[in-house]
Amino acid sequence: MKWLIASDIHGSEFYCARLIEAYRREHAERLLLLGDLLYHGPRNDLPEGYAPKKVIELLNAVKDEIFCVMGNCEAEVDQMVLKFPVMAEYALIPAGERVIYATHGHVFNKTNLPPLKAGDILLYGHTHIPMCEETNGIICMNPGSVSIPKDGSEHCYMTFEEGCFTWKTLEGEVFNEYRFE
Repeated sequence: MKWLIASDIHGSEFYCARLIEAYRREHAERLLLLGDLLYHGPRNDLPEGYAPKKVIELLNAVKDEIFCVMGNCEAEVDQMVLKFPVMAEYALIPAGERVIYATHGHVFNKTNLPPLKAGDILLYGHTHIPMCEETNGIICMNPGSVSIPKDGSEHCYMTFEEGCFTWKTLEGEVFNEYRFE
């Protein structure tokens, strides 16, 4: 199964539409969103095409294909307008002998690891910076941000298929890869 993994849309219709285009182009079967879907938050400038109501429409159109975890900018009112669960703090995804722990990153991240075993994968957003590092035997990964990239990074996402994580720009250009056995 092929997954497209993205984080930090922050209410941008412009970048959400490009993400949905990438999802279709990738022929992924599932879309895993790591939070911060509708609002820009107090520390971010408004992203290009800020229109949370339009983001709601775009995401609800693929509601049966989305798995999502709650970001620090989500609120209970978001669940009232989105037609897929958005309030889970984390999701566990089996990957062979490993576990992928998907969360937003504002609580658990590479400096505050959740209870995982060596070789497991911590997948989180929040920082808006793509990353792949090993910390205490845990592989920590971040897809970066769809709409508000930071630290000179691109508007990007990841795919996961057959043990391979691939980081790509919204245009589909590969810029990093991590494969496990």
